[in-house]
Amino acid sequence: MKKLKATFATAFDSAGADEGSHGWSPACGTQPVVTTQNEFTAPAGRTEFRARLSYCLSSAPLAGRVLVGTFTSGSSAGADSPVATHVRSFGTRQRARCAGPSLGALALLLSLIFSLGPLAFAADAALLKSEFIYESGPYPQIHASTIVETSRGDLVAAWFGGTREKHPDVGIWVARLVDGKWTPSVEVANGVQYRKADGTEVRHPTWNPVLFQPKDGPLMLFYKDGPNPEQWWGVLTTSTDGGKTWEQPRRLPEGILGPIKNKPVQLANGDILCPTSNETHEKPSKWSVHFERSSDLGKTWQLIGPVNDGVKIQAIQPSILFLGGDKLLALGRSRQDRVFEIRSDDGGKTWGEMTLGTLPNNNSGTDAVTLKDGRHLIVYNHIGGTPGKWGGKRTPLNVAVSRDAQTWQATLVLESEPGEYSYPAIIQTKDGLVHITYTWKRQRVKHAVIDPAKLQPRDFVNGEWPK
Repeated sequence: MKKLKATFATAFDSAGADEGSHGWSPACGTQPVVTTQNEFTAPAGRTEFRARLSYCLSSAPLAGRVLVGTFTSGSSAGADSPVATHVRSFGTRQRARCAGPSLGALALLLSLIFSLGPLAFAADAALLKSEFIYESGPYPQIHASTIVETSRGDLVAAWFGGTREKHPDVGIWVARLVDGKWTPSVEVANGVQYRKADGTEVRHPTWNPVLFQPKDGPLMLFYKDGPNPEQWWGVLTTSTDGGKTWEQPRRLPEGILGPIKNKPVQLANGDILCPTSNETHEKPSKWSVHFERSSDLGKTWQLIGPVNDGVKIQAIQPSILFLGGDKLLALGRSRQDRVFEIRSDDGGKTWGEMTLGTLPNNNSGTDAVTLKDGRHLIVYNHIGGTPGKWGGKRTPLNVAVSRDAQTWQATLVLESEPGEYSYPAIIQTKDGLVHITYTWKRQRVKHAVIDPAKLQPRDFVNGEWPK
């Protein structure tokens, strides 16, 4: 446990408040309404907190109302050091009895919630942890993280990192959670093809690692190698010691890409079903979904599909949900502003017609998982595409829940600030908790831990995220 000290400086005018990085700046030139310092004890390992503050106002222009602010704070500074704060939300509400002294000594009603990240206040209890897997690494940019629980119960994460996406120096990096701390990342694969006589390397970028732990067998790490998504090929490596060391990567058979972004699922008969997709050089590019099935831990493969024409709905990067019995639902990214959906009634052997679901999509990656209690979670950006652009903004980053994989409800907002928060991966571990990793501004990988029993679903309002 450690002591953190925070200072809140709040100001307002008759029209509202201006949002700033260290509180509200008074638009009317008045002094801040409240400057108050509060100390509290934060759980070990947490460097952020959220606080909901209510100020009972007795002076004009908002006399008789309550000023409500939700504040987020984060700092890597030591104990008892000031922590910078910024405003997450602002509003006022009428209060029947607003007793209080003058403007300089207002009554303070304080309730602290130890939770991390930019979530709606009522949902904070479900978010148990939000952390960066690393603070700095030997790569300017990262993307496309993946996370898995090994057969030993440990967590392993991976991502691609290098100068930038598509650069030949991009490799696959792995970190493990050991004794509650993430190990420094290690490059376990790269796109070196061969060396010329003069010693120079011929090298391609690597892409989209996907970790998967079958019920019986070694930990599997799939990734792509090649100059671009239209020409890349699938690669597989395995680990028998929980991700500490890895076998020599081997190229998958021609035409087999492995899971393209999101994790495979293991069916009741032991078969591994990989959700995957393809992009072509044509204009418009055909984005088509297919599936790859293996009954021998990746030694041989069966190709299923493509299951759409790649034009009417341009779809890639599916996730697979279990609907009961042999019924499956695949859903994911599209260029048609909504998450695509396609269903199978025979364990993925055949698939029906692809449709567009109700959730928005910004032409960016999603991921989903079926929980042990039968509910389904999807992590995605709750925003559509931007007209005339490649896709939409990659913020906010949201979590929605469904009991039938048809009607979805809002639960959490993991990120809402400007920036890119994208390409999430989601799993449920043996202890019932949910783990999510995602790209944070292309700079770092963020890891969030959620207790699904504490999620508080809310209905969407005309398709919009509820306020």
